[in-house]
This record gives sequence, C-alpha cells and structure tokens, in this order.
Amino acid sequence: MPAQIQWSAVQQYVEGLVPPRHPQLQRMEQEAHKLRFPIIGPACGQLCYQLARMIGAKRVFELGSGFGYSTAWFARAMSENGQGQVFHVVWDETLSTQAREHLSAMGLDPFVQFRVGEAIAALRDAEGPFDIIFNDIDKEGYPEAFPVIESKLRVGGVMIVDNLIWHGQVLDERDREASTMAIRLFTEQVVKSDRWISNLVPIRDGLLVATKIAEMARVP
Repeated sequence: MPAQIQWSAVQQYVEGLVPPRHPQLQRMEQEAHKLRFPIIGPACGQLCYQLARMIGAKRVFELGSGFGYSTAWFARAMSENGQGQVFHVVWDETLSTQAREHLSAMGLDPFVQFRVGEAIAALRDAEGPFDIIFNDIDKEGYPEAFPVIESKLRVGGVMIVDNLIWHGQVLDERDREASTMAIRLFTEQVVKSDRWISNLVPIRDGLLVATKIAEMARVP
C-alpha cells in the first residue's frame, strides 16, 4: 500500500514542474515571501496562463490584483495571443504603482490597464463581455461578486477564483468564520448553477475554474 501523500510535498512537486520563469516574476515571488503578501504562486499562475492561451483570451478582468503577480501571467498570454488587455484593479495606489513597475520591467505593461478602486464596483462599471474574470478579493465579498461576474463574462468564458480551500478551513464543519462561510456559499452558488461547468483544482489553496455555458438557467 502506498504511503499517505503529504499535501505540502504534492504542492512542492507541482510547483517544481512549472517551467523557468521571468527573473522579475521570481523577484516578485521572493518579495511576496519576505513580506508574507498573498500571491497565487507559480503553479496557479501557470494554469491561469495556460487557460488564457487555450481560449485565445483577449479581455481579462482581475478583481483584486495585488502588486501584479497574477496580472503578469495573464499579460504574458495576451502578448503571445497577439493582442489583448488585462484590467488590473486594486484598492491601493501604492500597489498599483508597484504593479506598473513590475509589468514594465517585463515589457508587458502595453497589455495592461491599471485602475485603482473597489473591484466589484469597477467590474460592474466596466464594459463587457470578458473572456476571463479572475477573482481574488476579500473572501467575504465572493457571494456579492458572483452575479456581477456572471453578467460580465461571455458564454464560453472562464471564471477563475482563488482560495476555495481556504487553508483547509472549509473542511471543518465547526468553522463559522465570515470568510469561510462566504467561500462555502459562493462555491455552492457556482456548483449548483446550470449556467456553469466547474471544477475545484486542488493546487496551492484551491483554484476554482468554471466555464460559463449559458446566459440564463435552462428551462426543464
């Protein structure tokens, strides 16, 4: 019988399979580790990049973009797809400035629109539809964000949402924290909707990947 697999060992193995990254991305990873700043990490970044390439995405909207780490993966896909724009939205001017510097250092800033503001409101005001919408805002906001995402994503588009395992807290039925409850509610909203085909990819902290298949619920 095989030995019980350790979660941390699996994550380390998966990250080790990610191809060599741009030196600036590696510097961002080091900075995030030093400051304990949350980023999606290389394995999730590679998946985001792959999905954007797979569907030929040209319009990507990020709710909660941090200092531009996830943006860089999407922007790389835009550059290789030949055109496109990633909407980098963050609440803090300093983070936006850092993101501009990081993306400029990689030569990817022409593929990014930088906006400072509240992410859900920014998406609500943005002109859709989008090919990919990435969601990594405060977890309590996930249920509120879902209908806005649904209205702005094209049919056939992909929604990517981070932290659906939430450090294992969603597995503990006794955990009633607001963030945990919001993630559970959001997950239920997606997986029970007939507008979506979804899967929870258990890399890092859980990345939900869902394809929008209909504008309206199908009539039985």
